[in-house]
Amino acid sequence: MTRDDVARLAGTSTAVVSYVINNGPRPVAASTRERVLAAIKELGYRPDRVAQAMASQRTDLIGLIVPDARQPFFAEMAHAVEQAAAERGKMVLVGNSDYRDEREVHYLRAFLGMRVSGLILISQGPSRSAAAEIDAWDARVVLLHERPDAIDDVAVVLDDIGGAEQLTRHLLVRHGLPYVACLGGLDSTPESGDPVTDHVTGWRRAMAAAGLSCEGRLFQAPYNRYDAYRIALDLLSGPSRPPALMCTTDDQAIGVLRAARELRIDVPGELAVAGFDDVKEAALTDPPLTTVGSDREAMARAAVDLAIGDPGEGPGQRLRQFPVELKIRRSCGCP
Repeated sequence: MTRDDVARLAGTSTAVVSYVINNGPRPVAASTRERVLAAIKELGYRPDRVAQAMASQRTDLIGLIVPDARQPFFAEMAHAVEQAAAERGKMVLVGNSDYRDEREVHYLRAFLGMRVSGLILISQGPSRSAAAEIDAWDARVVLLHERPDAIDDVAVVLDDIGGAEQLTRHLLVRHGLPYVACLGGLDSTPESGDPVTDHVTGWRRAMAAAGLSCEGRLFQAPYNRYDAYRIALDLLSGPSRPPALMCTTDDQAIGVLRAARELRIDVPGELAVAGFDDVKEAALTDPPLTTVGSDREAMARAAVDLAIGDPGEGPGQRLRQFPVELKIRRSCGCP
């Protein structure tokens, strides 16, 4: 069965059938839509997506590359992107780069070769090879959550520096702590364009504004809770345990809370702990985790719209920055 057969049975044009199937771009009267849907059901018609993709040089797919979907923040972001894409009649292909350049390039080539409608990239400082791959395909790529220097393209980001600065200032001023230590990233973390780096920058600014030194108060840790837990065991059992620890991700903070419990350190009585991202688990930790949140659904919708639409030419349209909000809970000492 073809689209012509559906149009003939419904008593309408093939263009109207197309509008019903694709939910646009032009509106269709309710009675006409019902006739078309009834004809589709009676004939058992199914659109040939492969033929459509060959004709338009684009599929109804969106590619999404994340560093590690096992981490709650990226899992929640991927779900939000999938929901936003579904609202627009698109499906999402997800690839995990595992923070490795070669895997990122692999998925870039694979997804772009599938002629996706657009590609959303969450990258920890993509290599020059990745940037060259994007240029070679002349593809519409949206950078989400991070805006590395290696690629100058459309981006949807947060005010990461401002959020970390607000959080550190809250710990210092609201709770009168002598200083706040920071659990940052690793040596491999890019020096700019990476949210973890921006969180450290915000912490440094708040410490400097309070006249406090950062020397010896920044500690390295991977972004996940398991490695952060092991590092926190050593840090918190040492002779110079900090009075407060701002973690650059919630996953790190969850690992710190576990280590503190194991060492029988009272949080927040003896140690204030805060994170960044406001993953859903942050409200369920013991004590509930103070963190920095954002509107991930709005960010996902913006990224999908940019991926499948016209990003525009002006710099204000190419970079969309979303605000952040402090989520004050008990782990910092607030009631």
